[in-house]
Amino acid sequence: MRLDGVGRRYGRRGPWILRGVALAVEAGALVRIGGPNGSGKSTLLRIAAGVERPTEGTAELPAHRAYVPERFPPALPFDARDYLQHLGRIRGLDAAEAERRAEHWLDVFGIADRAGTPLAELSKGTCQKVAVAQALLADADLLVLDEAWTGLDPAARARLDEEAADRAARGGRVLFVDHDPARLAGLTTAAYEVSDGALLPADPGPADGPTVRIEVEPAGSDALPERLPGAPRRTVLPDGSVRLEVAGAHSDALLRALLGGGRGVHVRSLATVLEQTAGAAARAVPEEAR
Repeated sequence: MRLDGVGRRYGRRGPWILRGVALAVEAGALVRIGGPNGSGKSTLLRIAAGVERPTEGTAELPAHRAYVPERFPPALPFDARDYLQHLGRIRGLDAAEAERRAEHWLDVFGIADRAGTPLAELSKGTCQKVAVAQALLADADLLVLDEAWTGLDPAARARLDEEAADRAARGGRVLFVDHDPARLAGLTTAAYEVSDGALLPADPGPADGPTVRIEVEPAGSDALPERLPGAPRRTVLPDGSVRLEVAGAHSDALLRALLGGGRGVHVRSLATVLEQTAGAAARAVPEEAR
């Protein structure tokens, strides 16, 4: 994704919301956009998602994009299940796969019992889960999240954290805005601030919280893919096993990737490493899963 000299204003004489914006989001990037309310963050994300066109400049966007808007419009003539299936078909899934993935994400977010409820009758939090689910239905090349975590319960927020990191780790592009400065801390590859219509580089911030250390025994030279959720740090140990270290928020996604897909990876041990404490590992939990 590339924006070059992008500007946006509404009406021929309206003020410029954005002006001269340049942004490149390469494969594997997880990019935060910050700035005060009304600065133009949402406008920038709508352009990146292809929802709006720039007034000037060019926007080169991946063909397959998914977008969670700041405000999800619930007054649509669908129930939750039909809406997800409809979006799945629009994104190129056949009917059976669209149905399967719709049911999967309804279950993941704990709203399967609301599948047949019209969107207009859902609570704000449930609507937000549907909004996130529709963006995760297909493996979009670009995932655009405009305060997508707002209104979600802690479990759903953690799952969205994992999915965003996972998409980037597998070579996708993720562009996000969130009011929590610690969101995906230590995993963002770049950060920017929108100020007076311009896009300026910002500090992505240090890693925060505990690290999870996982030691695995691959069942072959290609058992571990190059990209894994959370972009873990790898160390090859003398006996040929591999130590992976990842932010705790993304350990579940990493374990799912290791144990799924028939790779034959054996997880030898799992430990939480508490940074800034005396002693390296505070808790170790052996894992005998394949």
